[in-house]
Amino acid sequence: MPFCDGEFTKQTDETGKVFLVTGANAGIGKETVLEIAKRGGTVFMACRNMEKAKQAREEIITATNNPNVFVRQLDLSSMDSIRQFAENFKKERDTLHVLINNAGVMGLPRTLTKDGFEMQMGVNHMGHFLLTHLLLDVLKKSAPSRIVNVSSALHEQGTINVDDLNSEKSYSRFGAYNQSKLANVLFTRELAKRLEGTGVTVNALHPGAVDTDLVDSWPSAMKFLLKPAVWMFFKTPKSGAQTSLYAALDPDLEKVTGQYFSDCKPKEVSAAAKDEKTAKFLWAESQKWTGIKE
Repeated sequence: MPFCDGEFTKQTDETGKVFLVTGANAGIGKETVLEIAKRGGTVFMACRNMEKAKQAREEIITATNNPNVFVRQLDLSSMDSIRQFAENFKKERDTLHVLINNAGVMGLPRTLTKDGFEMQMGVNHMGHFLLTHLLLDVLKKSAPSRIVNVSSALHEQGTINVDDLNSEKSYSRFGAYNQSKLANVLFTRELAKRLEGTGVTVNALHPGAVDTDLVDSWPSAMKFLLKPAVWMFFKTPKSGAQTSLYAALDPDLEKVTGQYFSDCKPKEVSAAAKDEKTAKFLWAESQKWTGIKE
């Protein structure tokens, strides 16, 4: 039986609150939406694959009897798609209480987003950097509100390659992933400072090693070799969603910001994740890549 050291067991009523979860049609994202819907929240599932998303939505509504679950198209590998999504969302809703940046890709061979970004850095960090900025006005208006960034313990293995951020000179499929997860934590900590006094908090987390479709892009031999380990040691998606739910819902965290959680409790980040110079470099580069002005 897969282990789970952390479980979010507090009972909360999320009626009247609006949530947005990226990558919500499967895995951790779907389980996160399911639990929020059980608690009465209004949830927007922001997904690339609309067919899978609609099926997941139907399953969630059937399981929770909560009709306030909506699917909207979002491709985080396209700046145009992100901008269109944010524009449409703000026309539809004037409140957003919790943004959960959950979507991610892992271990891909080197591929590029529609805008020419290395895919893992593009989707895992740059896409969420842009989406978050475009929704900050509505998050501020809805305060107290929260931003939750799903990172990974693998951020500890990551390095921000200041001379080759887009992996053009050399590429490692897991090195690029680790870099993108470190970027999530650096972004979280820097954004928390910039949002001081607004009532909007931002925290990052490690969901645990979770058996999800993130591994679909891995080579077949690697998946075959890892299969016994996945069964024995990896969490289920439901267990993997617990720390996301903790960061998004726990009343005790209303004013907690700039933190990193694992197994529903605070955890220290790597030395690289505390490097303010690197954080400022990444912020400036992210602005250039996404076209965001201060």
